[in-house]
Amino acid sequence: MGAIVLIRAARTDEAGFLGELALRSKAYWGYDEAFLAACRDELTVPASRLESTAVAERDGRILGFVTLEGSPPAGDLGMLFVEPHAIGQGVGRRLFEHAAATARGLGFTRLTVEADPHAEPFYLAMGATRIGTAPSGSVPGRSLPLLAVDLMEHPAGDRDALR
Repeated sequence: MGAIVLIRAARTDEAGFLGELALRSKAYWGYDEAFLAACRDELTVPASRLESTAVAERDGRILGFVTLEGSPPAGDLGMLFVEPHAIGQGVGRRLFEHAAATARGLGFTRLTVEADPHAEPFYLAMGATRIGTAPSGSVPGRSLPLLAVDLMEHPAGDRDALR
């Protein structure tokens, strides 16, 4: 680990890289090539989405990214992906905390997340609660955990509240 993880706004020239990062991150969970191919379109990061995207980097290398979508008071944590080699190093936590703080600053009081089933424990550890399921946008018949984070329960800067 060592060096500090910095969070910054995504640049327009990073869209393709971020989409590939999302696929690598999804593959971490053991999904096969057919499943990943079905997810490719949904995990593509269009340039129009970059305005609401933050990346985490260490030593100039991107380790992950997060997108914040919607309009206050309720929004969505659209995507949060971390490079496989950086999973478990606190990068996802930093990205989540950044998105939550940004959302609060913009007037959001709640964020929802359609989570990969393997990522649900992470979001629960971040303070989310399961509120139902949502249909997958990539795989017909597949349901995803639908989670919500009440940003008013986790004051800005209260890192322990998000554990």
